[in-house]
Amino acid sequence: MSSDRTPDAPETPLSRPRRLTYAAALVALEGLALVVGGLWMLVLGISGDPDDRSQAVTGGVTLMVLALLPLLAARGLLGLRGWSRGPAVMTQIMVLPVAYNLLQADSMAIPAGIALAAAAVASLVLLVNKETTRALGIRGPGRASE
Repeated sequence: MSSDRTPDAPETPLSRPRRLTYAAALVALEGLALVVGGLWMLVLGISGDPDDRSQAVTGGVTLMVLALLPLLAARGLLGLRGWSRGPAVMTQIMVLPVAYNLLQADSMAIPAGIALAAAAVASLVLLVNKETTRALGIRGPGRASE
């Protein structure tokens, strides 16, 4: 019985750290929230009585298109693709001002702002973690030849 593997070959490919899995889950959750928000706006725009139907439909479609960035980044993180960390970090940085604006409201938006800010900060911490960086094959500046 012949085998293509050498005796020194590892049994499993590079495993995904739990921190990277958690970061991917948080990023995907944000993407799914954008999809749900976009669908909600779209349905209300079509079936409800909005002030401006075209604005509601456009807003809903825009949110669903924006959801592609975190969803693709989460898929890349799960697949250990180095390119995926950049879009994931960008998404978290864009979420922080949104969370801040929600925290400034005098309404039910405050708990949403707290949850959003917590998810963004947790995701950023997980994404810049040394284990995550190593698993994605990202080297620091000046370390391309290592």
